[in-house]
Amino acid sequence: MKSLVIRGGRPLRGTVSVPGDKSISHRAALLGAIADGETRITGFLRGEDCLSTLRCLGELGVAIEDDGEEIVVHGRGSEGLDAPKVPLDVGNAGTLMRLLAGLVAAYPIQATLDGDSSIRRRPMDRIAIPLRTMGAEVSGQGERCLPPISVQGGDLQPITYRSPVASAQVKSCVLLAGLRSEGVTRVIEPGPSRDHTERMLAGFGARIEQRGLTCELTGPAELVGRSVRVPGDISSAAFHVVAGTVVEGSSITVEGVGVNPTRTGLLDILEEMGALVTRGPVSQADAEPVADLRCATSALRGIGIGGDLIPRAIDEIPIAALAACRAEAATVIRDAAELRVKESDRIATTACLLAAFGARVEAHEDGMTIHPGPLRPAEVESEGDHRIAMTGVIAGLAAEGESRVRDTACIDTSFPGFVEGLRTLGADVEEVTE
Repeated sequence: MKSLVIRGGRPLRGTVSVPGDKSISHRAALLGAIADGETRITGFLRGEDCLSTLRCLGELGVAIEDDGEEIVVHGRGSEGLDAPKVPLDVGNAGTLMRLLAGLVAAYPIQATLDGDSSIRRRPMDRIAIPLRTMGAEVSGQGERCLPPISVQGGDLQPITYRSPVASAQVKSCVLLAGLRSEGVTRVIEPGPSRDHTERMLAGFGARIEQRGLTCELTGPAELVGRSVRVPGDISSAAFHVVAGTVVEGSSITVEGVGVNPTRTGLLDILEEMGALVTRGPVSQADAEPVADLRCATSALRGIGIGGDLIPRAIDEIPIAALAACRAEAATVIRDAAELRVKESDRIATTACLLAAFGARVEAHEDGMTIHPGPLRPAEVESEGDHRIAMTGVIAGLAAEGESRVRDTACIDTSFPGFVEGLRTLGADVEEVTE
């Protein structure tokens, strides 16, 4: 088992870059697979989750080349996807499970989607319900449709779906399923969610329109392969930004980060807390805005985090909770019950992790209250969750002395090069085998 030993209390300084955005990498490969012609992707995240996307597409008959610099996806276009001969293994990728189910449902094929032990605990009823309404056959384990799930698609009808939650994964699943349907597939959400799918569908040539919280796709869509440049992942940059904010004496620049406004919830949280975080001039990577992020050690104040902010920061809540440990008053996080069904129960695992580092945290059904206080060195478990593991490492850097985070191989799911990037900033982090 891999673990990380962290010797904290040293300032972090310098410039670092982060791997390509995971959400955008998934979508670029999936849309490229069903487009006419080649799709060339630069900046593709070669983490385990996105490599699972490439493997699953290969099982569906999609030819993919990777020269280490560029991913080339040879789109199937009018040929469609092949029925897979084996179950499609998504590994630990919840986004892939939900988006792939929608993509498969659009074609007259049957596929079984499965994953690791964490995926098998994640309910899929949120996508099963709209897919069944469209005419797909979807079955899983128990009332919540736990994986493995079976999807039989083809000849789907467009629907108007009112999602009970603001979820880019649910929205994207329905839109992908509607790509070959005659008419308008419409998704109405109760609040804003990530819009990477809508932006990318438009870039590939789909007729798609966004009006407030309603998204409409007119099918059938004829997608055309294209070049896609993936910006740096803001969910990865979040760990460096918070490190620069809470580790005494630090000043960090993270280059080339995607700052899509549906994803910048953490930056808004930190700015409201009084953090010294600035965004450089915004440029464009295709349809996605990109900027450098600069941060420095800051005096923080406690705030309330909830409502529409949560979907824009859902993956960053654990590291935001760490920042709250250094504030001058309590921070209350609410409306985040979705964290209960991530790679781990992130409300419980975040509270446990921060408590080990000396924080006083009260877990609630839909969030937590974090009372500030000094951090002390600790030995903690990742619980197999990459974001919990990385939050533990940053907590160790903010605490004086030696800390240890166990079971850290999971970090490669989303952030290969995480440790190396911290070392370039002056962090003392050692990988050990236990």
